[in-house]
Amino acid sequence: MRPGDRIGVTSPSSGVPQALWPRFEYALETLRARGYEVVVGECMDGAGHISAPAPQRARELTAMLTDPSVRAVVPPWGGETAIDILPLLDWDAIEAAEPTWLVGFSDLATILTPLTLRTGIATIHGYNLMDTPYRAPKGLLSWLDLAAAAPGATLRQDSPGRYRGEGFDDYRGHPDVTELTLDTPGRWTRLDGSGAVEVAGRLIGGCVETLGPVSGTPFADVAGFARKHAPEGLLVYVEASGDDAFQICRTLHGMRLSGYFDQANAVVVGRTRAADAPSLTQREAVLDALAVLGVPIIADVECGHVVPYLPLVNGAQARLVCSDTENSLTQTLA
Repeated sequence: MRPGDRIGVTSPSSGVPQALWPRFEYALETLRARGYEVVVGECMDGAGHISAPAPQRARELTAMLTDPSVRAVVPPWGGETAIDILPLLDWDAIEAAEPTWLVGFSDLATILTPLTLRTGIATIHGYNLMDTPYRAPKGLLSWLDLAAAAPGATLRQDSPGRYRGEGFDDYRGHPDVTELTLDTPGRWTRLDGSGAVEVAGRLIGGCVETLGPVSGTPFADVAGFARKHAPEGLLVYVEASGDDAFQICRTLHGMRLSGYFDQANAVVVGRTRAADAPSLTQREAVLDALAVLGVPIIADVECGHVVPYLPLVNGAQARLVCSDTENSLTQTLA
């Protein structure tokens, strides 16, 4: 992607409430200031939990992903029920078209990950449009940096060692906020044991709450993707948005039983504020479901719902290092 290219904005899940429109406009201006042309679709209504009826959302997303003049599609944010458009997307047309970046996280993982798994087209997890004005802290990149990288580029990101402990920015009062408040120290943690880890594989993953329901369906054939595109194995990343530890534990068990982690060389777990349960923490939930895999499990990585964001390219070859002296993830866009 280069300055002058066109970026499409649509809401495959939830739209933008009127009170948050100033932040939405500021995010659009951020893209324009970077030299991009922006086209906003019709599926933007924020009055309910979906921006438009499912057929309309599916048509608009398909149109943007198959329009050769659109180089990237980014939603304002996630939402709740993007799953309803999966059977309505024109997968054959999307696969046949010149690849277009699809960017997002949270409920957008419901579409991002199946898109990569079904078509082999890379997608970017991390950042939505409303997050785009934030300046990436030292060591991390924005989604625009990844989308603008040349094919074959190798991009390293290092944990900044700090994250936001509590709270969110008030877009209603401060629609032009660009600086992240990172007030809590934090490093990556190996959950399955001790010792340094250096592991490689192709990246695939996303939000547990939204990917769990599609596991075991034709939209989440992780094993088939690995056979075709990743004989070297996968780095599977997961992150919890809000479900408590009991529900996360059940969902991860289900994903494992569906074969989701069969080709994993390691599991990467995003930092979360989701609640522990009375007798089970979020970390214990992950171990309860996934320790049986016998692969490294690295937690507290910046790929969850807690800022800052470490954007990941689904389908990229990656190398992760977790040690006392280094927390890094290097992606090769090939």
